[in-house]
Amino acid sequence: MKSTAHIIFDLDGTLIDSAPAILSSFRAAFESAGRSPARPITAEIIGPPLRETLTILADSSDPNLIEELAAGFAAIYDTTGVRETETYPGVADALQSLLSQGKTLYIATNKRIAPTLKILEYVGWDKLFRGVYALDSFEPRLPDKTTLLTRLLAIEGLNPKECIYIGDRAEDGHAARSNQLPFMAVTWGYGGLAPTDFASDWLTTATPTQMLRALQ
Repeated sequence: MKSTAHIIFDLDGTLIDSAPAILSSFRAAFESAGRSPARPITAEIIGPPLRETLTILADSSDPNLIEELAAGFAAIYDTTGVRETETYPGVADALQSLLSQGKTLYIATNKRIAPTLKILEYVGWDKLFRGVYALDSFEPRLPDKTTLLTRLLAIEGLNPKECIYIGDRAEDGHAARSNQLPFMAVTWGYGGLAPTDFASDWLTTATPTQMLRALQ
């Protein structure tokens, strides 16, 4: 991977463990709306965009309900929730090592941009990334991770052959492939990747140290 000059990371489940705060904020949003979720609120739901997840949890596409739930979630998560975020052990050292090698780092996440920037500041990573991109960084909001990576590559003027995308969900791998990016799947995240999910051209890593070695 010596030709990899630019590392693009997913955020939730890849660099940070935000599950406790996200799940408690979902539960509080439903409680505030006087609704019960249609399925269990567990870590497996983390990853898709907020409103997509709420549609699944509510088993409803009623826009008024989804907006009410989204507002309830944001009111809690964007204030107290971001301060409950933890970084995965070893990730901070890996990021600093990559920077010391002259790599440039980016984030491409389904998470809303407001809490993303708050979290990066809270954990002391706000100066590590050359670019931080979310679906709602753009108007109109981008539809998916594939489009987000396409936009990131264009704005930053990056050659896909000099980049890699790192994430914890099959969606991340498919988005990378659609943009002709190599993909590395981390197995410590929320994505629940099974051996049958892995494509033959994906790299995998079980620890941040292993990830760093592969990128050197």
